[in-house]
Amino acid sequence: MGQLTASGRDTAYVWVGRHTGGQPDPAAELLRRAGALLLDRPAAELVLTHERDGRPVLRTARSVRLPVSVSRTAGLVVVAARRCGAVGVDVERIRPLPALALARRWFPPAESTWLTGRPEAGRAVDFLRLWTAKEAVGKTLGRGLRGGGLLREMPPSDRPLRRVPGADAVWVGHPVLDERVVLAVAVRATTQVGVEVVQWPGHDDAADRSASVERTSLPVVVRGNRSSSRSTRGRL
Repeated sequence: MGQLTASGRDTAYVWVGRHTGGQPDPAAELLRRAGALLLDRPAAELVLTHERDGRPVLRTARSVRLPVSVSRTAGLVVVAARRCGAVGVDVERIRPLPALALARRWFPPAESTWLTGRPEAGRAVDFLRLWTAKEAVGKTLGRGLRGGGLLREMPPSDRPLRRVPGADAVWVGHPVLDERVVLAVAVRATTQVGVEVVQWPGHDDAADRSASVERTSLPVVVRGNRSSSRSTRGRL
């Protein structure tokens, strides 16, 4: 899954692998590798459980915990892990979307106005940056998009993590993966946190071959059923 050496700095580590919709689930393998590296324990000793609020966490026999998060989109699975606190991740494949219509229905007025003023050619990407940020922050908080998560305003799109307005201890940003997807990472922290992304070799080819395998909350919203929009509470 690529070379990575865990550092002593507070860092959110993100691994990107292939996802074809079959079994075994590649997320489980990525999580085991992440846990083995960051907890310095054999992968076989790690158990995936969930906090009371639904957030996934890896545990050892001695109850050492590693907060983790998982997201899937066409052909890809993304896993995030962080030793020092909560982490959330979300990924979406870039594709044509009725960005303005969706923003006017689901986002707060300020974000809808901002999106209207953005260049038309990039509105789908801008919309997905806002969307994935909201998902990643919701996972970090253990609430998904529940409780007004779609109305939670996000900071301007940028690569470094930035503070979420009205939530001093929450940061979100968009590390660069490639030009075909939007990736968002969020953390709870009082100071800036580093982000390192590691791609599993060959994931690009698999993603192209598996573009029909889609796991995302967005189509639920596109269908217009607000009450049934998926709550991504950090579950696998």
